[in-house]
Amino acid sequence: MTQLIKPENIQEWVPGKITFDSASSAWKGMSLRGYHYPELDVAIPRMRDYMFVIYRGGQSNMSRRRDGPWEDHQVVGPGIVSVLTRAEESQWRWDKPIDVSHLYLSHSSIESVASEVFEKDINNIELSDKVRSEDTVLPALVSQLESELVMGDFGGQLYVDSLRNQACIHVLRNYSNVVFNNISQGQFNRAQKSLLINFIDEHLERNISIEDLAGLLQMSTFHFSRKFAKDFSCPPHAFVVKKRVEKAMRLLTETNMPIKVIFTQCGFSDQSHMTRIFGRLIGVTPAVFRKESSR
Repeated sequence: MTQLIKPENIQEWVPGKITFDSASSAWKGMSLRGYHYPELDVAIPRMRDYMFVIYRGGQSNMSRRRDGPWEDHQVVGPGIVSVLTRAEESQWRWDKPIDVSHLYLSHSSIESVASEVFEKDINNIELSDKVRSEDTVLPALVSQLESELVMGDFGGQLYVDSLRNQACIHVLRNYSNVVFNNISQGQFNRAQKSLLINFIDEHLERNISIEDLAGLLQMSTFHFSRKFAKDFSCPPHAFVVKKRVEKAMRLLTETNMPIKVIFTQCGFSDQSHMTRIFGRLIGVTPAVFRKESSR
């Protein structure tokens, strides 16, 4: 399969002058670039992310083709957005210089927001190319992101995350077709439960994230968390903590291992953390539990 092209490499196919770039800000699941383009006729490669072109200045006749004749000879300019889906090749041309912003949204960002919006696990998200779409929302969101690049302020990452989620919701409402997984909303099957429990038992000494567990079953974190809580009668984090305490109890009763070693074996951040959690769930400290168990 042809390698998918990252946003930072698109200039190799579509040469233009970069006017701003979010790369140094390390935004999650989204990036933004500004370009000044001359008249061009270019092939767009298979992109890793969805690309939204926001026209800022200049007007031009825009055309596109995919495995056929040129189509959609339309005038683009400020207030107009073009949509390019991911992982598909196409060819685009325009006959006058233009100034644009490229907003890139990752598949995982849109998928995660879709899971929360629809409260279902997502099988596929399809976006169709659009040469010309009148859109006031995406340009406004991009304008706020551009201001954040220039100004920056306290809480910047939270603000950017909020704008990214707004952009994803807008895209889902206006440009997408979402296909859901046809899976049970009830319990995990026996194999899934066994896989989860074995993974947790084998990795208690390290940090276990919801992303790790959801990835085992190829589910979104949102859908996984809801399903897990329904099936195990507690959130994933609480279940992992319970497993850590159970392992600590076994080591306290079956070995002479020092408590300061046991907390690392069970994945607690330090001995006081283990003592606090152990006391809350068992009712006594690890030292008292070991003493009482040895009688």
